[in-house]
Amino acid sequence: MTGLGRTTLLGTALVVLYTLAISSADAITKFVAQGYAAPQLFAFSGAVVVAMSWIGARMKREGQSLRTTCPRAMALRAALTVVGSVAFFYAFKLLPFAEVFVFIGMMPIFAGLFSAPVLGEHVRPLAWGALAAGFVGVLCLFPGGLASVSLGHLVALFACVTGTLSMVLARYIGKHESNSLAQVFYPNLALFLAMAMALPFVYKPMPMSDLAWVGAYAGFLFAARWLSVIALRLLAAYAVTPLMNLQFVWMVVLGAVFFGEVPAANIYLGVAIVIASGVFLVYDQMQPEGTPYPWVTRLGTRFPILKFVVKTVD
Repeated sequence: MTGLGRTTLLGTALVVLYTLAISSADAITKFVAQGYAAPQLFAFSGAVVVAMSWIGARMKREGQSLRTTCPRAMALRAALTVVGSVAFFYAFKLLPFAEVFVFIGMMPIFAGLFSAPVLGEHVRPLAWGALAAGFVGVLCLFPGGLASVSLGHLVALFACVTGTLSMVLARYIGKHESNSLAQVFYPNLALFLAMAMALPFVYKPMPMSDLAWVGAYAGFLFAARWLSVIALRLLAAYAVTPLMNLQFVWMVVLGAVFFGEVPAANIYLGVAIVIASGVFLVYDQMQPEGTPYPWVTRLGTRFPILKFVVKTVD
C-alpha cells in the first residue's frame, strides 16, 4: 500500500473514533439541555478541556508550546466554535435526537462548497455525485421531509453551517502547523470565557451526578476535537465530513438506550446510502490528483463511445 493509502486509512480510522466520541457528547448535551442553560454545560466543560489541553502539552517531551502560527484563522475558528456549540445545544433541546442528523448530514455539502474558496481543494465531479448521494441518504432517514419548518430546524441549519466552517478552518490551520492541541485549546478557551460571562445569569445548582455527566462530556469532547483536528490534516474536508455521518449509527444506539427512540426500517436504507457515499469519497481521496479513476479509464478503453466520460470526470 502506498503512503497516500496508509495516510487515508489512518485518517478514516480516526474519523470513526471521532464519530463515537462526538455522538456520546451529543447524547450528554441533549440530557443536560433538558434542565440547564448552555453556559452551565460549556463553562464547566470548556474549563476542563482547556486544562486537559494544557496538561497534554506539558506532558510532551520538553513541553509543547500552545502558540499558533495562524492567529487570525484560529480566532475565527474559536468564534465559530462558540457560536456553533451554542446553536447545536439548542438544536438538541428543540428537536428529537435523531432529527438533528438531517442537518449534520448536510455538512459534507457545505464542506465541498467551502473547501474551494478557503482551501483551494479541487472537488472531482464524481465526488460531488457521492456528496449528493450522501445527502439523499440522509433525506431517506426522514421521509416526512422538512415540510414543517420550526425554530429548531433553523437553529440546526445555522449550527451546521458554522460547524462546517470551523472544521474547514481546522484543515486550513493544519496545513500551516502541526500543533493539534492548540486547535483544541483556543476554541475551548473562547467557549469557556464566553460562557463564564453568561453563567451568573442562568446558573442553577447541580448535584454531583450531573457534574459527573458534565465531566464525561468534557472528556468525550476533548477526544473528539483532538481526533478531528488530526483527521482533517490527513484527509480533505469533503472526505472527512461524509464519514462523520457514521455517527448516526451511534446516535441510533444511544437514542434507543437513553431516549427510547426506535428507528424505522427506512432509516437503515438511508444509513446504507450515507455510508456508501463516505466509502466512495475515501476511495476518491486515495487517487493521485490529476489522474482518472482506474475503473473509468478501463470503461473508456473497453467502450470507445464512452471515452468522453474520462474527460468529463477528470
